[in-house]
Amino acid sequence: MAIQQTTDVIIIGGGVIGCSIAYFLRKANREVMLFERGEIGQQASGAAAGLLAPLGPIPGQGAFADLLLASFQQFPALVPELEGMSGLQLGYTQTGSIRVARNARRLARLKQRFETWQAFDLKLAWLNGDEARQREPWLAPNVCGAIYVPAEAQINAAQLVQAYAIAAGKLGAQLHTQTPVVRLLHNGKKVVGVETSQGGIITCKHLVLTAGAWSDQLSSSIGINLPVHPLKGQMIALPMLKPSLQHIIFGESIYVIPRNNEILVGATKEEKGFSIAVTHAETDQLYKKALRLIPTLSTQDIERSWAGIRPATPDSHPIFGPVNGWENLVLACGHNGIGILLSPLTGRSIAEYIVTGRLPALLQPFQATRFHKDDAHSLTEK
Repeated sequence: MAIQQTTDVIIIGGGVIGCSIAYFLRKANREVMLFERGEIGQQASGAAAGLLAPLGPIPGQGAFADLLLASFQQFPALVPELEGMSGLQLGYTQTGSIRVARNARRLARLKQRFETWQAFDLKLAWLNGDEARQREPWLAPNVCGAIYVPAEAQINAAQLVQAYAIAAGKLGAQLHTQTPVVRLLHNGKKVVGVETSQGGIITCKHLVLTAGAWSDQLSSSIGINLPVHPLKGQMIALPMLKPSLQHIIFGESIYVIPRNNEILVGATKEEKGFSIAVTHAETDQLYKKALRLIPTLSTQDIERSWAGIRPATPDSHPIFGPVNGWENLVLACGHNGIGILLSPLTGRSIAEYIVTGRLPALLQPFQATRFHKDDAHSLTEK
């Protein structure tokens, strides 16, 4: 006979988003049970680079820019809070970033972005090639212009996920790993609970779906087609140069990150389903692009490589909030490559929605209703 339990909120997914929501819900004194099919942070969150660089994904002013910048601004206060609660060091460092151009065409595009980004409340400076190399001597001699953003930062993504989870657990959240949810239980348009692979039935008042690229597999069991699909990303690590690289470098459609005794280079974007196999052709391409930015890396061999699965959406923006027509199903999925960056705002805002019933204004443009039924990637009732 199935063991039956009940809780206020069930969270499906133990990545950075699920663990962040669990943490903020417990701070709001809501009863929480989280279910993760594997281990905490084992998928996209654990493979992430940990970039806290909001300007890159921003095409211009608007709701998406407001979302990213608001979450970015929460890290300076959140990091010491989580470190104190969890006992972990999160490696939060305002490394600063340099976005470079190596030819006239890319230089013109970079100047356009500089003009756009000047509207935001984030200090940045334009550098010519020589000024860029003065700040980062390892840059290639043909770098002809750059944008310097001193406040952009990095964090150890794997440690951040664990810190959210440990802090949530200390506050009383129940985190169940190696416990896949096999079925969502519903009564009409109300989710009433879940059934786990161990045969347990858990009932709830609210269900939050944060299962990353696997979210659609669960939602489809109750007739909801979510436009979230897997997007593979590969990365490589090289030994650190001496003297050390100092800044995060963006260019050639990649990023290069100084991290302790290593230099991380990422990341590919591949439509390869749920495969996380590392492939030589793609990692070699990352290496060659890194050499265009920092030629001296030719003296360094690839030490390790890995891959993860991003939860991608058609417009590269996350999906937040209720599902139209359903009483108590809440979405927080489709974060693409910015789940680490958006974790503070997502956790705090989804917790606020569950407590108050009002979706914060910053999240409202990113509801599932933006995907129209006549769109090939729509959110539909099956």
